[in-house]
Amino acid sequence: MLLDQRLKNVTVILSDVDGVMTDGGIGFDNSGIEYKQFHVRDGLGIKLWQQAGHRFGILTARSSQIVQVRAKELGIDIVRQGFEDKLTAGKQIASELDIDLQQICFIGDDLTDIPIMQNVGLAVTVADGASEVQEIAHLQTKTCGGRGAVRELVELILKKQNRWDELIRKYYVNETGPIMS
Repeated sequence: MLLDQRLKNVTVILSDVDGVMTDGGIGFDNSGIEYKQFHVRDGLGIKLWQQAGHRFGILTARSSQIVQVRAKELGIDIVRQGFEDKLTAGKQIASELDIDLQQICFIGDDLTDIPIMQNVGLAVTVADGASEVQEIAHLQTKTCGGRGAVRELVELILKKQNRWDELIRKYYVNETGPIMS
């Protein structure tokens, strides 16, 4: 299937967290509380994706309270943490949403992401993803994980689906906005 068709078919984006929504670093404060840094442009991209009527989910091998906090903040209701077997979790999500795996885009960066990436309609990795993941991805972002890669992906898909201009028009004072497609 051609890349353009894969982009047009996507209705659900599932994302890994560490190395995709963050730069992969895991920090702890003096009390042993884990912290992560998320990029604000990814957040707006996720909101625009949702405004287009699509679903966004988190699928990660690690478990972290801060991921729950970020998901709640963004209105993400598909959150699966502690799933090293991401393919099984992805199949469960597809079944729950009554969609085919071909409608799912998964964006990941490391070896545990390969099985699900080999089975979804659109497999994406970040610019600094592991070389093995880059080899099997349909698409690689120009942006590194934690630096707006999710936003880059959302923008690309929404442009291919001819939805981007209508969704960003509200940010312009006169609501005409440039035609950027």
